[in-house]
Amino acid sequence: MTEEINYTDAHKELQEIVSEMENSEISIDVLDTKIKRASELLKICKDKLFKTEKNVQDILEEIRNYSVDNGK
Repeated sequence: MTEEINYTDAHKELQEIVSEMENSEISIDVLDTKIKRASELLKICKDKLFKTEKNVQDILEEIRNYSVDNGK
């Protein structure tokens, strides 16, 4: 089950892991754990982006379908 974490925190943690990997700051002993965590964070970010995009599309569709008669 995915933990409850907001997008900003998940993205920040993911950036930290990537930075550690790029700078060779992660030992082989913890690399597997970091990669698994990065995968979880990517799923969290992707899910939140997908849900937000869907909500925006629904709102835009509602606006497109709005007529003055519906608002009275």
